[in-house]
Amino acid sequence: MDARGAVEAALFASAKGLRVIDIANQTGLTEEAVRVALKSLAIEYERMGSAITIAKIDAEYAFQLRSEYAHYAEKFSEIEIAKGVLRTAAAIAYNQPLLQSELFRTLGARVYDDVRKLMELDLITGRHKGQTLELTTTKKFAEYFGIEGTSKADIKKWIERVDKKGHNE
Repeated sequence: MDARGAVEAALFASAKGLRVIDIANQTGLTEEAVRVALKSLAIEYERMGSAITIAKIDAEYAFQLRSEYAHYAEKFSEIEIAKGVLRTAAAIAYNQPLLQSELFRTLGARVYDDVRKLMELDLITGRHKGQTLELTTTKKFAEYFGIEGTSKADIKKWIERVDKKGHNE
């Protein structure tokens, strides 16, 4: 069995990020073989100038589209999240941690449905703070939008870059 092929197939088939140990357990490869294959694949995709890259987010690896090619993919992919819900997600991501009560004052009653939808998609999480929820993004948020990094600063920088790009088009 070709370790690179096995790791590539695992990444391709998975809808979420994979840890080295999980790839090793499912393929029968050693963790070291998986790490070597991941590095080799990342170098190969970079060398080819591929629109696809292998991203590491925390301890997980996943296929990801390079941001400069994302607008091409958007034309072929179905929109899974309504624009209003995306607006709510962006407000949470940019201002996190953000109290749901503050979001309500800014965006109105629709935020309750939006927050529920975003939580169902596991893109945000909320923890009780008094009688409201303190909202933050999840690791899946970064994966879903192709953001390299899960810190508040990484996400804020990505939102500003996307917003700036949108205004320049």
